[in-house]
Amino acid sequence: MKFSRIASLIASIFVVMLLSCATSRSRPPLRTVPKLELSRFMGDWYVFAHIPYSLEKGKVGTLDRYAMAPDGRIQNSFLFRRASLDAPLEEWKGIAWVHDKASNAEWRVQFVWPFRLLFLVIDLDPDYQWAVIGYPSRKLGWVLSRKTALNDDTYRSILKRMEQQGYDASLLVKVPQRPE
Repeated sequence: MKFSRIASLIASIFVVMLLSCATSRSRPPLRTVPKLELSRFMGDWYVFAHIPYSLEKGKVGTLDRYAMAPDGRIQNSFLFRRASLDAPLEEWKGIAWVHDKASNAEWRVQFVWPFRLLFLVIDLDPDYQWAVIGYPSRKLGWVLSRKTALNDDTYRSILKRMEQQGYDASLLVKVPQRPE
């Protein structure tokens, strides 16, 4: 990674951390799902929609890949293409670990030391076909799907539940993906 990319990554992570400090005091904390089965959650998740932050802007065909590591942590890869679905596939590798072991729905994610980001699974399909990752300030959020597309009714119901947790659903942007 070139120095300018590393500096940009560190600066962006710092901005995300500042956003987390700007959580509104009038809103209750985000509610995570009661129980997440880690083995079922592992694998590939397309980023169907998100509230983009600086590192995600201009990225398309994005995918999060989770795999259990032998030490109990979670290998977290972010795969993406820049601006075009025909651009070369790039990957950022990180590590995650479960913070709340009672629910498994609260993680910490680290792509660059010493910066750690909060990862809250706030909604989840019973069959693990889609998930919603929240952030306490509600200035970041991700709708993940096992497939490159979600049907409109499912997406609308996800947005409604996000709004019930204090999100402004109008901030979510669908991420261009290659059709399956």
